[in-house]
Amino acid sequence: MPLLEIRNLTVSFDTATGPFKAVDGIDAHVDEGEVLAIVGESGSGKSVSMLATMGLLPSTATVSADVMRFDGRDLLTMPARERRKLIGRDITMIFQEPMASLNPSFTIGFQIEEVLRQHLRLGRKAARDRAVELLSSVGIPNPAERLKSYPHQLSGGQNQRVMIAMAIALNPRLLIADEPTTALDVTIQKQILDLLMKLQEQHRMGLILITHDMGVVAETADRVMVQYKGRKMEEADVLTLFENPKSSYTRALLSALPENATGDRLPTVGDFIPEGGVA
Repeated sequence: MPLLEIRNLTVSFDTATGPFKAVDGIDAHVDEGEVLAIVGESGSGKSVSMLATMGLLPSTATVSADVMRFDGRDLLTMPARERRKLIGRDITMIFQEPMASLNPSFTIGFQIEEVLRQHLRLGRKAARDRAVELLSSVGIPNPAERLKSYPHQLSGGQNQRVMIAMAIALNPRLLIADEPTTALDVTIQKQILDLLMKLQEQHRMGLILITHDMGVVAETADRVMVQYKGRKMEEADVLTLFENPKSSYTRALLSALPENATGDRLPTVGDFIPEGGVA
């Protein structure tokens, strides 16, 4: 049984000009200990799909699905209070921009300890000791001192490590990482990805990695799902997808990699899309 199973997920938003369908009939699943990469360009519905699963979309969104189960439990019919307990404990998410996710008015220590006290009912000292352990586990130097820092006092890479520490604080079974290396330089990107993969292996978490970077997919994923304009184009294990892509859109993504350049210019998606649409 998959750890997470989604069938026929559709998400629409109310707009001034009428409903806008951001996700159109997506099927997805991830097993315990597996890394699933969801890849596609900006606007393809990758993040919206996972935010819908987390129940974090605004009231302007309409979400429907035939199946949305976590560990056999129906997320669609689960009482709101029970779902809130599940989200943040068994399923956690790392968002694109750590500076937008962390509260600038509170210290790093307060924000990590709040997660621990809310879900585990830890006392003040126990929560602080656990927060120090977590910062140490994600490679933050002088973790006890860093608990006193505010987000603006840390670098982008350090803030992303803090977000990872908060995400793994309760030993989740599924971690969703939404473009976790956005706005970080190349060296820090590799450090963050290496850290995520190390933690995923240590804790045997299911990991869903949302990205538009096919190089990251090749290095990290067991299985890949390709999305385009809210639809799933194809899904395969990572080796099969890179060696024998079925969709013209996937072929376009792979051909746009710098190492696959054959002329003076990189190809664009439009070079591969037939007149009738994506195939």
